[in-house]
Amino acid sequence: MNNKDLENSSILISEVQLILAEKRTSLAVMRSGVAVLALPITVLSFLIATSKYYDMLNVIHFLIPLFVLLLILTLFGGYLIIKSIFRMHHYDKLIQEIKMRNSAISELID
Repeated sequence: MNNKDLENSSILISEVQLILAEKRTSLAVMRSGVAVLALPITVLSFLIATSKYYDMLNVIHFLIPLFVLLLILTLFGGYLIIKSIFRMHHYDKLIQEIKMRNSAISELID
C-alpha cells in the first residue's frame, strides 16, 4: 500500500468509527425510549393492583390527567424507539456503502 492508500483507509476507518459512535447513541435513545415506555405500564399496573382501595368515580379528577400524562409518555417512548430503529438502519446502510467502496475496510468490518 502506498501512502495515499494508507491515508484513504485511515479516513474511512475514522468515518466508520464515527458512524458506530452515532449508532451507539441511537441504542442509548432506544434504551431511554423503552424506559419511558415502561413507566406508564408500571403506573397502570399499580393502579389496577390498588383499585380495590379507591372508588374510581371519587378520584376521576385525578385519573383523567394521569391517563393523559401516561398516554403522552407512551407516545413519546414509542417515538424514541421508532426513531432510533430508523437511525440505526440508516447507519448500517452507511457502513455497507463504505464497505463496498473499499475492500480492505470490508475485511475489518463484519
